[in-house]
Amino acid sequence: MNKQRALIIGAGIAGIAAALRLQKKGFQVAIFEASPHTGGKLHAIQQDGYRFDLGPSLFTMPHFVDEIFTLYNEKPETHFEYIKKNRVCNYFWEDGTQFQANAQVDDFIVEAAKTFGENEENIKNYLERNKEKYDLTASLFLERSLHQAKTYFTKDTFKAITQLYKLNLSENLNAVNEKYFKNPKLVQLFNRFATYNGSSPYKTPGIMSMIPHLEMHFGTFYPKGGMHEISQSLTRFAEEKGVRFHLNTKVNNIISSGEKVVGIETDQGTFDGDLVVSNMDVFNSYRNLLKDAKKPEKTLQQERSSSALIFYWGIKKEFPELDLHNILFSEDYKTEFDYIFNKKELFEDPTVYINITSKETPTDAPKGAENWFVMINVPANYGQDWEKLKVKAKIAILKKIEKCLGVDVSHLIETEYCWTPVSIENETSSHRGSLYGASSNSKWAAFLRHPNFSSQYKNLYFCGGSVHPGGGIPLCLLSAKIVADLIPNA
Repeated sequence: MNKQRALIIGAGIAGIAAALRLQKKGFQVAIFEASPHTGGKLHAIQQDGYRFDLGPSLFTMPHFVDEIFTLYNEKPETHFEYIKKNRVCNYFWEDGTQFQANAQVDDFIVEAAKTFGENEENIKNYLERNKEKYDLTASLFLERSLHQAKTYFTKDTFKAITQLYKLNLSENLNAVNEKYFKNPKLVQLFNRFATYNGSSPYKTPGIMSMIPHLEMHFGTFYPKGGMHEISQSLTRFAEEKGVRFHLNTKVNNIISSGEKVVGIETDQGTFDGDLVVSNMDVFNSYRNLLKDAKKPEKTLQQERSSSALIFYWGIKKEFPELDLHNILFSEDYKTEFDYIFNKKELFEDPTVYINITSKETPTDAPKGAENWFVMINVPANYGQDWEKLKVKAKIAILKKIEKCLGVDVSHLIETEYCWTPVSIENETSSHRGSLYGASSNSKWAAFLRHPNFSSQYKNLYFCGGSVHPGGGIPLCLLSAKIVADLIPNA
């Protein structure tokens, strides 16, 4: 008897995870990827003796990766290893203030209170409220489809609805943080978590204060071999379990017959399937692959999340004051976000994030050197002159580094690579180069993300950062789980 066939469009982290889950459910699974590599944004390059992770640089909630290996009753550590970080992030301001965020919550509270002159009890209460928000909403908003009636007839849903007042849905994240803290630097530190879903802390609802809970409660981790190893370990595992990868194979159309999808058309021919899962950005799924479908225009026209401009620099010096994750803050955070989301321009004083994997994997850089992943948040691609803006950004970044670290690193750069929103859009098919699909700059944004299934066509599903529950590695993995839970065993 022939197995039912599941066709996955896109070999991003969600597509690979969905493939493994469906393979376990008895499907014969094939993944079709236009690029020559798997992983989507989770990619890497080697250049002049340096290794750089190109895409996501923060790894949290590794149990969602482990879960895929344990699904097959195998030990995750035999396929994928990681370490927990004792230091979450180093923060720097131009006036010389520095703060090392400790992974131990009690130590973080004590050290933050001392550094920022805040009351320990206020910080503790803030973190406890963040945990409460997560506990109230995780099973509803993150782990299930919001677009099925049965989701709303549960004890968890009733509990969340009766305690909506605790979720701060009617005020923005900045307003919530200002209620707890007097020091603008600590407000800024917690405001930055809005960028974890590509949003503005001055627009995104206060419920997003639960994001620091994910980082502080579950911890931050480093995959041995770098972030790229997340996607590559799952790729190897998928191949071992019988998933077939078709790389360099662009999908041009999802084939439907009446109200049912029956396969896909690719550059390499037509493939029949009993179900199709699109891991492509949902905007491009409709515009390019579902040309005859009725388009959910309200969803597709949602404001895009922020994008990124990233310089990958080989730095011929070591900086002991820096760690894996480092933030150099803008002096005017509110104006920075106004430029990103309202003016769609670059601010002259950007917040700079520096990720250095050679701190954990010394072979990622030559001896005595470091591989710097240097990123600023920027607007999505609306036709700006990114080559011109790249030059402007580099000048602003170097200035910020010199002001915060007291060093001119321009003469220390011995190799350089760059990703702009255009690069991201072209190489990962992310609409306008946005990192997280739609932004979360409204209190209903979570409800407006596209569902994980099609209401028009039977056997058509969607996963990845542009659909429910959102962007980032943990949520992409959850989207794959939601899709698999919607599909009966083969």
